[in-house]
Amino acid sequence: MKQIAEFIPIALFFIVYQFDGQTVTLLGWTHHFDGIYSATAVLMIATVLQVVFTWALTRQFEKRLMWLAAAVLIFGGATLFFHNQMFIQWKPTIFNWALAIAFGLSQFIGDKNLMQRTLGSQIHMPRAVWTRLNMLWTANFFIVGGLNLFVAYGFSEATWVSYKMYSAIGFTLVLTILTAVLISPHLKEGAAEEQQL
Repeated sequence: MKQIAEFIPIALFFIVYQFDGQTVTLLGWTHHFDGIYSATAVLMIATVLQVVFTWALTRQFEKRLMWLAAAVLIFGGATLFFHNQMFIQWKPTIFNWALAIAFGLSQFIGDKNLMQRTLGSQIHMPRAVWTRLNMLWTANFFIVGGLNLFVAYGFSEATWVSYKMYSAIGFTLVLTILTAVLISPHLKEGAAEEQQL
């Protein structure tokens, strides 16, 4: 449910972008949609609202969501201030590469990598499996960041906006499936151990 909610700002970004060049009047208020700039403003507002709603439901701020909101506000703000879409187009790459670095370095810092710190209290697995899982997520973030730049510089703005929407769903789905494949044998082992007790 949480992952689905994270797609709402991206979906709104995509939807608002489709209104490029149109003018809407509602209750005497008129707004002209200015492509990626209107979409970026909506993305910023939706991301802040997501943080607020998440806090209202859980009474805690999730670190990843806070970092995401900070990135959206910084790069979105720069996009609107300088009227240059490259700032918002670079945001996914910088955010994903920062996560790749954090996950990758966690492999060498401390007793547990980031995946084990995140899920270790819920799942018991050998260290080698935690390493593979952590490296899978590291590779995912690195690849996603690289592909974002490839599309941003190699294709039209409209293509990048569509890619942003559909790749967010696609990469998350693939990563979830691969994570489940790595974890599932150990979930069965844990269930078998509990039955023996």
